[in-house]
Amino acid sequence: MFCPTRRVRVSLTAAAVAALVTACGVAGTAVPGEIDVRTLDVGSYATVKHAYAQPAGDNGALVEGMRMSRAVMPAMKIDPSLSVGEGGRVVAGDTEATARLLAEVSKPILDQENMITGYTVTGADRADLPGTDIPSPDATSVTDFVMRFPDDDSATRAARELDDVDFAVDPTENVKLALDQYPTAFIHWRPGVPTIGTFLAHRQFVISLFVERPQPNSQDLLDWVRKTLDAQVPALDAFQATQTGKLSNLPIDPDGLLARAVVRVGAPTTPDRDVFAAYGPTDFIENAEDAAGRQRLVDETGLDSIAVADSSTVLRVRDAAAGDRLITGLIAGSSNTYDPISAPVRVPGARCLQLNSKGDATRQSQFRCFVTHGRYVEVVVSDDQSDVNRRAAAAYALLANSM
Repeated sequence: MFCPTRRVRVSLTAAAVAALVTACGVAGTAVPGEIDVRTLDVGSYATVKHAYAQPAGDNGALVEGMRMSRAVMPAMKIDPSLSVGEGGRVVAGDTEATARLLAEVSKPILDQENMITGYTVTGADRADLPGTDIPSPDATSVTDFVMRFPDDDSATRAARELDDVDFAVDPTENVKLALDQYPTAFIHWRPGVPTIGTFLAHRQFVISLFVERPQPNSQDLLDWVRKTLDAQVPALDAFQATQTGKLSNLPIDPDGLLARAVVRVGAPTTPDRDVFAAYGPTDFIENAEDAAGRQRLVDETGLDSIAVADSSTVLRVRDAAAGDRLITGLIAGSSNTYDPISAPVRVPGARCLQLNSKGDATRQSQFRCFVTHGRYVEVVVSDDQSDVNRRAAAAYALLANSM
């Protein structure tokens, strides 16, 4: 996921420290009209064009979950009022699904029907209560959790059975509801409680919705279920699920963005949701509190793909002008907690920031730099200014060499 505020502390051996304080040459070829990237000080970071060509293997389900970030709608596409991002994430299996998203009694069903993977997003119309993850009592929030199953039949059974066990948690209080537009949806609520739950099977997927509203009005809650499904069902129709027998063959770097990310020697290069992953725009939008601002940036720049490797993030946009626009927008979105500082002078267009007193040093890096080349933007972070400067130089060199 995209998380440029992720705090990364780097432990360096004595040899690595020595390498960082020595200017290193860079592989590549000088291009007319551009600087010779071989002259940049990139420290020990690799800048030679390469590819992560290996297939997903045993991580096929996880990679499919990353792909599903393209199949789950950003909350603002459900309703523009849902402008606060509360997270987007791959749900790797039944244990994780029942930890926070579904009732614990759902786990045997997910096991029996062989849930493969999933992706979930939550959006709200206002932030949680200060210092907590507790929604404001007058907030509206929608959690849209899409699960993938082996086939249509297993998804159909899972939707029905998931609703049955969830309803049975309190059968005397729960009441079933229906929507004419979605007659196969299983929906129930508890009168007097301003929430509603829904399960709908669609192709190999089950859409699980949990909607919270300020007032317990069943018709109002049903209307929110309807418009959420109106947005989500077409998105699934447009998504091509990978056949179960081909999950292991999925490419781990489908758009070549991971190969453009600056990484430390020995950094993980196997799929991991947080440190080696490729996503669609929804992940970029919903993992920011200002989801509205992120959605505008996506619309304005044509951002269509994002990758996270180690502590670097690479984003692909429409063209070079869109790359500049994206950087300007990301910096504006960080202006409350980061201040501009000098960037490496020999890295074209680089822009850097430093955490200020309003930032949270326990989870945000001290330094952040933005680099662009062509239609690619790279964000690098570090707690050491010399290191972030070398990362920025390496990012520019790697992007240039990868063209």
